[in-house]
Amino acid sequence: MAGLGEARGKDRAGIDAVTRLASFLTHPWLTVRVQIGLGLIFIIAALPKIVDPPSFAHMVLNYRILPGSLVNLSALVLPWFELLAGLALVLGIFRRTASVWIGVLLCVFMGAIALNLFWDNPIECGCFDPKDAGKSVEERFFDMKALLLRDAGMLLMVAQSLWAERSRRVAGAPSPVVDPSKVGDLV
Repeated sequence: MAGLGEARGKDRAGIDAVTRLASFLTHPWLTVRVQIGLGLIFIIAALPKIVDPPSFAHMVLNYRILPGSLVNLSALVLPWFELLAGLALVLGIFRRTASVWIGVLLCVFMGAIALNLFWDNPIECGCFDPKDAGKSVEERFFDMKALLLRDAGMLLMVAQSLWAERSRRVAGAPSPVVDPSKVGDLV
């Protein structure tokens, strides 16, 4: 029994599986791609809402959470927060702040969807296309559950980004900045 500790999960170099996994999950190669992917998702989601605020305001109203006086304001402001946070991640600036913003937004979105599921209020998300409509009640309930899973996945992306940023700061490593002259080497 004494030898179990040494044999458990170590490779030839003596590195255990947890250390290898942590190293992979905090590696700049993965982090940059996660941040760009997450940023693009939020940029793509923000653009239709910015272009058509009245349709998005209608979607916000359907959630039945905000008072009527805040619906238009949130329909005007929220997409710009999404766009700015997405751009910050794609451009590699204010990464920690942008990740926290996106994490908070995702928690708010998930809470609003979960609350409407609890209330048996089948809503259209309005996440990517505020004009998306015409689904049956069953389809909307299914979509709402799928949205919770999708948003949970994006929260994992936020967690990876924040964990990698924290690990980088603790280790004192330089920021993972892409050198434009070496973009071909990254692919």
